[in-house]
Amino acid sequence: MKLVGGAALGLATMLVLSSCGSSTPETGGGDTAAGGGQVTLKMVAADYGDGPGKPNSGQKFWEGVVKEFEAANPTIKVDVQVINWNDIDKQVATMIQNGQVPDILQTGDYSGFVADQLLYKVDEVLSPEVSGDMLQKFADYGKVDGTAYGIPFVSSARALFYNKELFSKAGIAEPPKTWDELKAAAKKLKDSGVSQPFGLPLGQEEAQAESFLWMLGNGGGYKDAGGKWAINSPQNVETFTYLKGMVAEGLTTPNPGTKDRKTVWEDFGAGKVGMVNGGPMSIPIFDAAGLKDYGVAPIPGKAGPLDTTLGVMDWIMAFNKNGHAAEIKKFFDFFYTGTAAQKISDTYKLLPVTNGGIEKLSGDEKLKPFLDGLPNASFYPFQDPKWADLNPAIKQTIGGAVTEDPAKVLGDLQKTAEAS
Repeated sequence: MKLVGGAALGLATMLVLSSCGSSTPETGGGDTAAGGGQVTLKMVAADYGDGPGKPNSGQKFWEGVVKEFEAANPTIKVDVQVINWNDIDKQVATMIQNGQVPDILQTGDYSGFVADQLLYKVDEVLSPEVSGDMLQKFADYGKVDGTAYGIPFVSSARALFYNKELFSKAGIAEPPKTWDELKAAAKKLKDSGVSQPFGLPLGQEEAQAESFLWMLGNGGGYKDAGGKWAINSPQNVETFTYLKGMVAEGLTTPNPGTKDRKTVWEDFGAGKVGMVNGGPMSIPIFDAAGLKDYGVAPIPGKAGPLDTTLGVMDWIMAFNKNGHAAEIKKFFDFFYTGTAAQKISDTYKLLPVTNGGIEKLSGDEKLKPFLDGLPNASFYPFQDPKWADLNPAIKQTIGGAVTEDPAKVLGDLQKTAEAS
């Protein structure tokens, strides 16, 4: 899923796998120290980039986790390699092809390894107490044919950001809850001199997310309740007809189909945008721009605020080749029950995937709308094989639905989804 920056940002590789020449594999097992008894776990992790004002965040994060874990578990050593999001899938595939299978992998997807029977089942490497604390809806997406193989790692969600100073100047007392209220607020912002009352990024970076949020607000989505593709449903056509009207009246980002979310978020941080949908990962961008006086609220829907949100998550998984289930379980339990999961949320403004983690952050006013939406989150239909073809098509064309004929643009995407 690549949560950060559409989702992840770049950072230098951190450590080198000891399996590349220096370790001694045992039959059916893995690495043991010369004195016997010590096990080395090889881990590959995705690179989330630098946290705000924190260079080499990924390297320092995993160094800290490993140091704490090894101090508490002296017979287990963990060698970690951090790889850029753009390269990790290819490099891991090469490792596996060459027989250098890691014990642990943290990345954006797990399902490709299940068919080849490369992964442990979750109940083999995670204690029931930890499994039971996972957000159920997120954990369910880690299952293939009813068996869990992927463990949710971190998550993100979306909410409405609004500029309190611009709202005050425009005479708007509170954030909108409905589309009518949103349009009325946008008109007041425009009349008060705001150039972009609502930030609408429908460019190729993440048009599928912005579109989905608006669809949800009208009871729509990419699929219907029965699991059939419904991109050109009456609800979705109505949604984009509403947005087309907003664009025509100059109440949004100009030419939204060409604008990426990062650009619009930067404009919000610069005080040029009155309202915008965003996630916790937007906050560092706003803070870097010096914007402090903003609020966060549930995303408005046609008849009322959304009781759900777009849920996005990354995964961690365990490979079964080296026979290290017991040691991996210790590492996973340590990660989720200690401070590590909290630290990665703090560093990157990502959200936890456990009920306990949500409870710890519940006092943070800016994160509360995101946390409230997580248990009832809605997800892309990424488990459908057609999503791999449909997602890039949405990014490239759905922005046209707010300037052209919404029914035709959505109808063309429906044909792509239904193509054999």
